[in-house]
Amino acid sequence: MTTLIILIGILTILLFIFTRLIKKSPSLKTSFSIIGMVLLGFFILFIAQTPNIAEAVGRMKTWVQAPLRSTNTFIDDRVDLTIIPLEQTVLLDAPVINQLPELPRGCEVTSLAMLLQYANISVDKMTLAKEIKKDTTAYKVSGGKVYYGHPNDGFVGSMYTKELPGLGVYHKPIKELAEKYLPGQIKDLSGSPFNELKIHLSDKRPVWVITNTSYKKLSSNQFVTWHTPSGVIDITYKEHSVLLTGFDNDFVYFNDPLTGEKNKKAPIMDFEESWVQMGSQAITYLPR
Repeated sequence: MTTLIILIGILTILLFIFTRLIKKSPSLKTSFSIIGMVLLGFFILFIAQTPNIAEAVGRMKTWVQAPLRSTNTFIDDRVDLTIIPLEQTVLLDAPVINQLPELPRGCEVTSLAMLLQYANISVDKMTLAKEIKKDTTAYKVSGGKVYYGHPNDGFVGSMYTKELPGLGVYHKPIKELAEKYLPGQIKDLSGSPFNELKIHLSDKRPVWVITNTSYKKLSSNQFVTWHTPSGVIDITYKEHSVLLTGFDNDFVYFNDPLTGEKNKKAPIMDFEESWVQMGSQAITYLPR
């Protein structure tokens, strides 16, 4: 507090000097110098409110780089999401697509097709199934260990039949594919709190997520360990992807590609736990 008072006093003196300078030399050069010094004074005050210099510089950089916005629906990492009011009830009218019978393991690309079609992009599930990046690591069991691909490196196994080994794909390849259709607009929400997904839903944009077919937290015996070229991971064969379309106090609503059901509901607390257990994976798109 003492430091802040001293800095305020210094700024006051500087402003008095600047006022005198303006009267004596109204030239453009002097005016720009004065403006620069005033901004420096404000920068000093900005630092004084922050515990350390590094954090202050980071805050100042964020403030300076923040773009001008004509609408509060534009969101990126530099904008406070609280500018979007969190609704109590949301239910969006997103197209529903059934992954069956063509894609027994195609829930992720089918949910992506729903998201893109809601954004007025004309693309179908079969096109996305062909275009999604694939992890071609062969399935192998050796010494009691399973060796296979990593879902964040590409789709693992067969998407078209369950007679062959396979699983699915996670958010990284899905985001990469979505960027092809909405370049610069795809927002990866993976790792965010569930409340952030609700904010995007409140802004009338559905959210692609990874969950499981039970829509609640699974017991540990539902997971197996895979050894992949990118490291060891625990996976469940109950892995699933849906498109979130809404929520209220008790339920979350989603389009389920496995059943073709629109605005299917599940208890919101259970669903959130299942989503977190699967790595809090989610993507949506930003308005232009």
